[in-house]
Amino acid sequence: MIVFVSGGARSGKSDVAEQQVVNAAGSSPCYYLATADVYDDEMAARVARHRQSRQEEWQSTQWETLEEPLAIDQAIANVPNGSAVLLDCLTLWASQVLYASKLSEEEGLALLASALADARARGLYLVIVSNDINEVLPPSDAETWRYLAFLQRAHRWLAKEADSVIEVVAGCSVEWKRPAKVLLTKELSF
Repeated sequence: MIVFVSGGARSGKSDVAEQQVVNAAGSSPCYYLATADVYDDEMAARVARHRQSRQEEWQSTQWETLEEPLAIDQAIANVPNGSAVLLDCLTLWASQVLYASKLSEEEGLALLASALADARARGLYLVIVSNDINEVLPPSDAETWRYLAFLQRAHRWLAKEADSVIEVVAGCSVEWKRPAKVLLTKELSF
């Protein structure tokens, strides 16, 4: 099962995504695939706040953290079959693809597709979080437009591929796409 959770900055999307993962995991460990690259004290403090928040919110849940800013396919390959995984976040991962790697946009999207294919093949419950950054004033420079276009391209593709798409606004979630339900039909005899 692939779940895509998006929302604006500080909208509560990580809380919604964590709840999805905890519910799916049951008593099994939850896996947190962090794509943040800790490059300064401010980012280190932000990561520490996220970890502390998870520990406080989900005291009875065991979280295994995997830190991988770019090679999300390799990180997902290290998760046991059938596990629940939170990938947080696609926004930071997209910046790694464009600015910290030698990958082209196409190679980045292929890496994302590979990660999803592996997750499906191994029965992972994968929740992917990303920021809606296109709801602010349009950027005035070409490089920001390039980043926005790449991220939105990944969002559109992911929304198409995901079984569930959830948007979070002010802590309230709206499920725009639900998993297909199998209808059971009863054979009628006349």
